[in-house]
Amino acid sequence: MLRTERGLTRAQLAHAAGVHYQTIGYIERGEFAPSLAVALRLAELFGLPVEAIFSLTPFAPLTGEQLSGAHPTRRTP
Repeated sequence: MLRTERGLTRAQLAHAAGVHYQTIGYIERGEFAPSLAVALRLAELFGLPVEAIFSLTPFAPLTGEQLSGAHPTRRTP
């Protein structure tokens, strides 16, 4: 899982994305589809295209280089 591979807790990622930590859990378990705005924020935080994170068809596992994107930081509006 991308979040854990980056060494982040749900709370850390949620804070950086501006959502509640439970929302991250719901998204990870496939119980909730994020809004476009949240999906784009998460993609930006991970430094990946949104379609690499959210897709109807599975992608091949990401390489180490793809996983080494920027560490999430809190965005300011």
